[in-house]
Amino acid sequence: MSQRVRRALIIFSIGLIGFILGVAANLIYFNVLPTLIEAFPQVFASGWVAWGFGGALIAIICCLVYVYML
Repeated sequence: MSQRVRRALIIFSIGLIGFILGVAANLIYFNVLPTLIEAFPQVFASGWVAWGFGGALIAIICCLVYVYML
């Protein structure tokens, strides 16, 4: 496989992973987060806790994808 095709596939896969992470963030924000706020109102009333969990989840997913691509 030529270098150009390989680079194009890598860029496409990174874009696809970004798209999937964006969809996951949207689902978490609009579907999962309201359910968690109803279940644990004191903890999730502050926005930084929810965004912290979201950031941790995205960081873990990105690390797993990076390791998988090596």
